[in-house]
Amino acid sequence: MHPEVQSIKPGKCPKCGMTLVKKKSKAPAKKQQAPLKKAIKAKPATPIKKPVQQKQAKPTQKKAQPAHEHAQPTQQKLVTPVQNPEEKDKPVHKAGHKPESPGQTYKPRTVRYDLYVRDTLVNFTGRTRRAVAINGSIPAPALTFTQGDTAEIYVHNEMDVETSIHWHGVFLPNRFDGVPWLTQKPIKPHSTYLYKFPIIQNGTYWYHSHSAFQEQSGMYGALIFNKVNEPEMPAIPIVLSDWTDMNPKEVYRSLRSANDWFAIQKGATQGYAEAIKKGHFGTKLKNEWKRMTAMDVSDVAYEKFLTNGQDIAEQTHFTAGDVVKLRIVNGGASTYFWLTYSGSKITVVGNDGNDVEPVEVDRLIIAPAETYDLLVTIPENMQYEFLATAEDRTNATSLWLGRGMKMPAERLGKLKYFEGMKMMNGMMKMNGDMEPMGMEMSNQQMDMNSVMYPEASAQEHSMHGEDMAKPAADTSMQMNQQTDTTSHQGHNMQRHDMQNMNMSGSSGEMVTLNYGMLRAPEITTLKPGPEKVLRFELTGNMNRYVWTLDNKTVSESDKILIKKGENVKVIMFNNSMMRHPMHLHGHDFRVLNKQGEYAPLKNVVDILPMETDTLEFAASESGDWFFHCHILYHMMAGMGRVFTYQNSPPNPDLPDPERAQKMFNREDKVFLPSAMVGLESNGSDGEFILANSRYQISTEWRVGSKKEYGLESETYFGRYFGKMQWLFPFIGFDYHYNSVENEPEENMFGQLSNQDNRKVAVAGVQYTLPMLIVSEARIDTKGKLRFQLRREDVPLTSRLRLNLMGNTDKEYMAGLRYVVTKYVALSTHYDSDMKYGAGLTFVY
Repeated sequence: MHPEVQSIKPGKCPKCGMTLVKKKSKAPAKKQQAPLKKAIKAKPATPIKKPVQQKQAKPTQKKAQPAHEHAQPTQQKLVTPVQNPEEKDKPVHKAGHKPESPGQTYKPRTVRYDLYVRDTLVNFTGRTRRAVAINGSIPAPALTFTQGDTAEIYVHNEMDVETSIHWHGVFLPNRFDGVPWLTQKPIKPHSTYLYKFPIIQNGTYWYHSHSAFQEQSGMYGALIFNKVNEPEMPAIPIVLSDWTDMNPKEVYRSLRSANDWFAIQKGATQGYAEAIKKGHFGTKLKNEWKRMTAMDVSDVAYEKFLTNGQDIAEQTHFTAGDVVKLRIVNGGASTYFWLTYSGSKITVVGNDGNDVEPVEVDRLIIAPAETYDLLVTIPENMQYEFLATAEDRTNATSLWLGRGMKMPAERLGKLKYFEGMKMMNGMMKMNGDMEPMGMEMSNQQMDMNSVMYPEASAQEHSMHGEDMAKPAADTSMQMNQQTDTTSHQGHNMQRHDMQNMNMSGSSGEMVTLNYGMLRAPEITTLKPGPEKVLRFELTGNMNRYVWTLDNKTVSESDKILIKKGENVKVIMFNNSMMRHPMHLHGHDFRVLNKQGEYAPLKNVVDILPMETDTLEFAASESGDWFFHCHILYHMMAGMGRVFTYQNSPPNPDLPDPERAQKMFNREDKVFLPSAMVGLESNGSDGEFILANSRYQISTEWRVGSKKEYGLESETYFGRYFGKMQWLFPFIGFDYHYNSVENEPEENMFGQLSNQDNRKVAVAGVQYTLPMLIVSEARIDTKGKLRFQLRREDVPLTSRLRLNLMGNTDKEYMAGLRYVVTKYVALSTHYDSDMKYGAGLTFVY
């Protein structure tokens, strides 16, 4: 899309790789963002001596390059069939939102892009891995439009699997929103799909796949909607992302199987040895007494964090006094980034595509899927670091601005997990719910994780208004004047911990952005109309990795019916220990804060643990719109809902709504396998599990290396109940065979059972007790009762685990496992039936 490129032959643009199209008019040339340097070993861009004052810095590369040394550029392909060719000549229908006037000085254009989606190979970490690239690039090319244009985007799927593209935050006809089986059929392999919609907004947005885990594999890019009179300053689109060498499907399976390999990689296991060493043995005991696993702030251990496809990027053409606009997109699948800058304060001027009144801060955190427009200044002729640090502090990625001596940003220290665990202990009830806070929580104005930040404890904290830094002083956090004589010790400890927490901006030394500080430049109040109020509780089970709204996944809940013309108010309470960035497709909503009529407009709201946030939007569309957590693995686990406008016309792309609904609901219902197989000197014992969010079938076995040890297996099928999923009723089958010994054994209830050839059906229930001990009571078809207690994976150290079991059949077991890799552990155990053994255990 470079008008200066002229050719009499068909082919590719030498600057951006787009397919050349026939020139239709003499429309003004589109202004482009300055691309960051391409990834490792890519051909460097021609250096720019001084930035040209323009809406956006122009591209400087002579030839399009792949995103990484092993990324394969898209080659010329035969024309693929278009799934919806009828859209080409149809008039463009505007979305229900009222567009801003693009002005009288600009002639709108139809802007065409051709996006070629293909499998590729990348090497971000020294190991070659498969990825998904668009036009041979990770991230995908930044697509630029001017408000008033019409977007005509041809997506050519060159892969052997289906794909889709969601235009995040964009107001557009519902059928082009890009959610497979909800708004469109997936784009079939080796076919083309046309997305066509008007640009009625301006700001920073992005696009990404909404199919399976393709977003994690590299299928994301920036969308820039310029104003007609865009301010004259350099503007750089920056896409932050996270990269794992592991197949994203395996990442998800590992999370669902409670494998804590990621915690080991990040040093976040909080074993008992570490607790004793750091003086937190009691904290660890109380944590497990309340049935909580180790404290963490993120799910996945990533190998790399990237800025426009690189871990370190540079823009060296800026000089002293330049003001640069950074259009930040968090394209990470599940990573929050702390943003800091070594050159000056950061001025926030936009969020989720909407302008906000400028506010200066020292740092801010950006949730997955959020976008921010930031202004930074180059103070002197040096090189300054814009640093994006993962919330779990495991690594960071940088953009260096300017040239000369490097001025690095201050690194953020390792999280203090036991301090966070102690805080959570005081807030969690024994039933897994959060304790009442005794204060109003909203809009990120008290980061509950801040007790874990080493930089927070280094500052002086004050709860007094006169000591607070402006503009963050006027927070909406008000301690309730309560005299609750029934408050127990947990409340007291909770309030004590909060006195030591860093309220954003309250230290007088560091101002941290929160939603309460965002103010729209114009009044955003909704027009009067009927109001529909919805309340959601954000819930989840970290151990089984089930994430829900009101303890229901998407597939377990009905669509939420709304009417055009209503004002929809959504009140959400986060009753989990994870933060959740909730995104509503196709709409902006008001985040109700202290700014009243000037409450900011957003399309993603990040809700912290124990927080209650309220948003509202005008129902002005039609069709189905997805509302979900934008942590990819939370969404895949079922954390979302569908808003459906009543009396919407049928979607021509989905002629069979019932089939479409079944296909859309299938993701959170998938059964995933896990297994643990021990091969030791006394035989083999292990377990295979097939489970989804509610149901589980498992087979446990013990096979002795000697005949007198015998063999036995227990197969259970059951369903988890309750918000915390501690209750598991089951039915099953028990088989026990021993060809050598057949002496009747008496259990602790005085009942007898034989060892020779026992075949019985069983029914029972498991329940998770304090200390994460799984209790089991069952009865078999012979009338024999059994009660059992079992605890696995007691973390003695980061890698050393203790397993214990005992039951009323006078069977008992104790063992140790030392985790070597994700899939292999050294193991030893003593079993009352199979005696002592040592060897290897394989974990899947």
